[in-house]
Amino acid sequence: MTSSPTHSPLRRLTARGRDEPHRVASPLELFFDLCFVVAIAQAGVALVHAIAEGHAGEGILNYAMVFFAIWWAWMNFTWFASAYDNDDALYRVVTLVQIAGVLVLAAGVSRAFEDHEFLAVVLGYVIMRLALITQWLRVARSTQGAERTMALRYAFGVLLCQVGWLGLLVLPEGGRAWVFLVMAVLEMCVPPFAQRDHPTSWHPHHIAERYGLFTIIVLGETIAAATVAVKSGIDENDALDELLPIAIGGLLISFAAWWIYFVVPIHGRLRSNKQAFLWGYGHYLVFTSAAAIGAGLQVVVEQAVGKAHISTLAASAAVTLPTALYLLTLRGLHSRYFKVGIAQQLVLPVAALLVICCTFLGDWAVPAAGIVAALAVVTGTTLTARMAARERGGSVRVA
Repeated sequence: MTSSPTHSPLRRLTARGRDEPHRVASPLELFFDLCFVVAIAQAGVALVHAIAEGHAGEGILNYAMVFFAIWWAWMNFTWFASAYDNDDALYRVVTLVQIAGVLVLAAGVSRAFEDHEFLAVVLGYVIMRLALITQWLRVARSTQGAERTMALRYAFGVLLCQVGWLGLLVLPEGGRAWVFLVMAVLEMCVPPFAQRDHPTSWHPHHIAERYGLFTIIVLGETIAAATVAVKSGIDENDALDELLPIAIGGLLISFAAWWIYFVVPIHGRLRSNKQAFLWGYGHYLVFTSAAAIGAGLQVVVEQAVGKAHISTLAASAAVTLPTALYLLTLRGLHSRYFKVGIAQQLVLPVAALLVICCTFLGDWAVPAAGIVAALAVVTGTTLTARMAARERGGSVRVA
């Protein structure tokens, strides 16, 4: 939705229609996504360093907490914008403030991992959340009845959660994981609570597109990070023979990840708030695993050239485990609704199991995992084509 000279710079923030035709992502939303990926990239770099230095458990915990802040702020904005984007001047300014918040968060990622200092991360998160509270208060001012009550529930629910997040700053380090777990659950309870009497008018096609675009951006960041790591390894160590199989395997995994995500149209499944909440929340695992694949590829490269002081098995697991998680999550969120018969239903679970088995193949773990992921795509496509041919009672030509 774009503004025109005839529109006032300030307009009522009222709901858009769920059946609005030709609803697509706006330039502001795309800019928002790109800036959020800056924070994801910083979290990935910090995860690489933690794993390469032998602190995988601690690094994964910090990664999970930081990524939750990034993902949850992104997701809340995305669903809000799908229902209430009026693209006036104040809406744009408040959205830009949210972007500034994620950049503050990104600036504090390295200190959160290395020094366990979460001040900048919490500050950036609070900036993003206070900006969203402002948007919900605008909705409350522009609406009446149950919709106004819903907006106020959102505003006060989000505000109360921000008080709880301060526990990450004042409690001892040993209690932070529990604070994170409790506050993450409370944050995710706010939308169902706020919308129990009046659901927002989010747009299924728009939501599916927004999640798809963010998945593309995250996968693109994964490929970019792996490419830089391979290039550095070749330039500094002249290790083309060792790194070329890793690069090929990483590309196959990334290409398969894209193919599997977009092979089915998911917007038709988003018919109710219950379905939408489960689907939207499940993408935490999609995004974290997709980004972690890129971090894992960097770890494998560093291990291959002697920079990472960990075993080949540990480095391989940094790629194979998030790849398996990605495949299993997509099976639960997307594929199971469109697969017919036991053979189609088993493609992704079996592929995930084989990818995990690839962990034990030493230096060939990543290329083997890439081949497995590619074969999963080929197998799924072939089974679907054969089923379509049988339904038509004839042959089918696959382009």
